Amino acid sequence: MSNHDADIAESRDLARMIVTVAERARADFAAAVEPLGVPVHLARTVLLLGEPQSMRYVAGELACDPSHVTGIADHLEERGLAVRAPGADRRIKMLNLTEDGEALRQQLAEAVNTKAKFAGQLDAGQKQTLRELLGLLLEPRSSASAQTTGSKEKTA
Repeated sequence: MSNHDADIAESRDLARMIVTVAERARADFAAAVEPLGVPVHLARTVLLLGEPQSMRYVAGELACDPSHVTGIADHLEERGLAVRAPGADRRIKMLNLTEDGEALRQQLAEAVNTKAKFAGQLDAGQKQTLRELLGLLLEPRSSASAQTTGSKEKTA
């Protein structure tokens, strides 16, 4: 097997592992929140709202288009879990939990903490290492490649 083939096989294996871990984390989260009768996308949003957040921030955290958050906000308002309010800049809409939303947030946090033990087998140091490695993979390609080039230069 050539170095090129080995690199491709290694990349494929790492990608498979990352996808498998992500799918497991998603399934664990869904199983943890399901007994509370809240769809996953709403549960994720409620958990984000420990304090009022702009709808644009919510979109960024959920990795979705800001227009999608409008529908989520509509569903949260229909359930009495959140309200929209103007931000400091009136063009910005803030999403705030209601009392019922805060109560649900506490229930969701407890359910996720006790039932969705994502990375529960890792100690604090391993979690920090994983966070750093995933951060590197999530950096924009230009800064990641510049960092790789910089580290190669340091070792040369």
